[in-house]
Amino acid sequence: MSLRNTITDLSMKLMSNSHRALIAVSGGRLGWKLGRIQSVELFTIGRKSGERRGTMLTAPVHENGTYVLVASKGGDDRHPAWYLNLVANPDIELAVDGQLLALRARTANPEEKAVLWPRVVAVYGGYTQYQTKTSREIPIVICEPRP
Repeated sequence: MSLRNTITDLSMKLMSNSHRALIAVSGGRLGWKLGRIQSVELFTIGRKSGERRGTMLTAPVHENGTYVLVASKGGDDRHPAWYLNLVANPDIELAVDGQLLALRARTANPEEKAVLWPRVVAVYGGYTQYQTKTSREIPIVICEPRP
């Protein structure tokens, strides 16, 4: 792995751990909202390890029990590990405001992404910049209640 990739991965892990610590230290009073964006903790099953993995993310679009995640990794050329994990095992858990939800995740199809992307960037315009930094198509993930 290149030094750049190592630094990116460590930075992402540090941000996630710091965010999780803020929620814990504040007793859940801080950290679940970042401005207008809902913060969530995504739990996946590691595709290689089989272990439960947690990652702090944002859900710029959420309604009727459905949460939308953006697999941007800050515009990195690689998909985030959490995204690869949920593709391998789409049954996930999402902590929202301290409540754990059992959901199923799937990558938005092109038609769904065409509708969701403008809503996502309306909440956080930085996603547009992330897309310009990478040649990969940044996936939009739809997390819906399990049947």
